[in-house]
Amino acid sequence: MDIRPILITLLRHKTASLLIVLEIALSCAIICNAVFIISNRIAELQIDSGVADDELVYLATSSLLPDVNMDALRKQDVQALSSIPGVKAASSVNQIPFGDNVWGSDVRLDANQIRPTTHASLYMDDGQLLQTYGLQVTEGRAFNADEYLDNSAFNPNRIGPSVPAIMLGRSLAQSLFPGQSAIGKLVYVWGENQPPSPVVGVVGDVMTPGTPGSFGDRYHTMIFPIRVSNGAYALRTTPDQRDAVLAAAVAALHATDPNRIIEQKDTLSQMRANFHRRDRAVIWLLLAVCIALLAVTAFGIIGLASFWVQQRTKQIGIRRALGATQRHILRYFQVENFILSSAGIVLGLLLAYSLNMLLMSRYELPRLPLAYLPAAAVLLWILGQIAVFGPARRAAAIPPAVATRSA
Repeated sequence: MDIRPILITLLRHKTASLLIVLEIALSCAIICNAVFIISNRIAELQIDSGVADDELVYLATSSLLPDVNMDALRKQDVQALSSIPGVKAASSVNQIPFGDNVWGSDVRLDANQIRPTTHASLYMDDGQLLQTYGLQVTEGRAFNADEYLDNSAFNPNRIGPSVPAIMLGRSLAQSLFPGQSAIGKLVYVWGENQPPSPVVGVVGDVMTPGTPGSFGDRYHTMIFPIRVSNGAYALRTTPDQRDAVLAAAVAALHATDPNRIIEQKDTLSQMRANFHRRDRAVIWLLLAVCIALLAVTAFGIIGLASFWVQQRTKQIGIRRALGATQRHILRYFQVENFILSSAGIVLGLLLAYSLNMLLMSRYELPRLPLAYLPAAAVLLWILGQIAVFGPARRAAAIPPAVATRSA
């Protein structure tokens, strides 16, 4: 088909054509980035925490007595919690994935290093952390009994008892020592006055708490053999016993210390759901925006095509009288829409890339993958053809005599 008559007709209707092109371009730019953000949020919802999500419950407490011996209370609490029916393991913890407490430290490989190699999250092991969280040692060994320290005896800001051994998460070990075994390597962590600590083991990846970007990587984690006594506990049970174990744990903690406040009690699954509440809200909002934009674009194309059919009734009739078939008329409007859609898509892809650059600079969004651009183009081409099909079919169905007489 010769597209020159189509281009001449479009040039005669510059304003209407330009509006459709801009509408398609805007839809293309927004939908590309919206779908990209949605895919990132969905990936965030599906992120592997590295721990036994559906088996863990968490409690955070504080005592009203200012002079309570926290180390002694921790021992009583862990013993009481471990004896609850259905509890596989119980641990005094400093932090948990999807929790509010965030412990971290710079990591250096040399004492004279000015800038840290990375920033890692710190998990404290009281001897039961691996069993409670469901972590496996993949290289090296776990901590020996004589390597554990009480948190009250350790001060990273002064010379004193040093951390005799540490374990690294798999991702951190590979990042610090690419292509090498981390076992036996020395790492400077948590305080300029502390000597280096040897790496004795590597465990499977466990997610850092806090928001993405708080650390060098979501799986840059370390484990220290330090028993913390801050009133926070994690218990591992079976998925069907979590609510019962949580209720029994509250009663057990009140029994060991009646002057206790339970600040938080949750299953880890619920903590995960709360942590991702904003991500789910963003997904639904952007889905609504995409659907609305597609609907507005489709109705705009339908409206313009219907208007042009009315304006070109005489032209259609003359073409039919000269031998044009219904298929020719249908193809005319489809090609016309394809040209408008293509112009809008080309402009929209440029806008999509520019919008992504803006989001990258202001909101740390990753670069838009190139695969999203042709996908958006195909979607809008298909949408345009579907939207124009109805008005084009009605135009093609107009008899030549009626068309010329109505003009």
